Amino acid sequence: MEEDILILAIESSCDETAAAVVRNGREVLSNVIFTQIALHTLYGGVVPEIASRKHIEKMNQVIEAALSEAGVTLDEITAVGVTYGPGLVGALLVGVAEAKAICFAKKKPLVGVHHIEGHISANFIENRDLEPPFLCLVVSGGHTHLVLVKDYGEYKIIGKTRDDAAGEAYDKVARAIGLGYPGGPKIDQTAKEGNPDAIAFPRAVIEDAPYDFSFSGVKSAVLNHINACQMKGIPIQTADIAASFQAAVVEVLVTHSIQAAREYELDKLAIAGGVAANSELRSRMAAACKEEGIQFYYPSPKLCTDNAAMIGTAAYYEYRKGVRHGWDLNAVPNLRLGEFR
Repeated sequence: MEEDILILAIESSCDETAAAVVRNGREVLSNVIFTQIALHTLYGGVVPEIASRKHIEKMNQVIEAALSEAGVTLDEITAVGVTYGPGLVGALLVGVAEAKAICFAKKKPLVGVHHIEGHISANFIENRDLEPPFLCLVVSGGHTHLVLVKDYGEYKIIGKTRDDAAGEAYDKVARAIGLGYPGGPKIDQTAKEGNPDAIAFPRAVIEDAPYDFSFSGVKSAVLNHINACQMKGIPIQTADIAASFQAAVVEVLVTHSIQAAREYELDKLAIAGGVAANSELRSRMAAACKEEGIQFYYPSPKLCTDNAAMIGTAAYYEYRKGVRHGWDLNAVPNLRLGEFR
């Protein structure tokens, strides 16, 4: 009988300090997250230096809690997986330094993980039947990618944003209409009270790259609408703006994804990243997939936002492939998917 592989995973790419223990890739024994949202809300967004200091303060506590919840010790861990990019360089360095220290002290293998690979791998945790190949739409505050998952650890990006990521656009629009930070959940909630057809915001199409995205135009259109209302003394209908903006973004995300799945003849489509928790996106994508006969996969909301369980799952498959990193592993804030080995 094959021995269990226990991965201690560490995630600190932005403003969540997280640790998890994952057994054999898909069984999460613990998943502990310390979020800094309340702290950064005071500033309307993530302040990198504050995030880094808070990671230093909380990292050991989070790891100890994850080990305790899983009922294992560091000696029982097979390997340590850690996010080393992309993300905020200071925040990443805290996690990487911690992982290297543990591996050095306990003589354990070190496995560096690409943050986006982690988000994609979140789908494996609750969907035991999901196997590559499949198409994955990764939507977060920093990324909007359409990724062909050819095999575990093998990816081809077939579409990406040319400017703002979807989550970034959500945050900027939320700030403009007075909803504050974090923008994604607040726009999703406010949009339920508005009319998605109230304002005709643009849907960007890039002719030479049909699977690429652009959200700066719709963001600018929202700002122009708000300015026009203020100049004319017209009341700003926050719920209608939120609903119309969200309808424009979601339509593009769904349309591009379904079109790519058709062209690449894939019958499995997954979503990942913080925006994958958006209720309108999940609903519209589920309906579109059902109409096309495509199996639709998505993680629970807790696994959509940054967490260490997804990093543990990704690290497991990298470990099985023989990936090991040395003491020269460093934080790479602009690490691109496919460049991490």
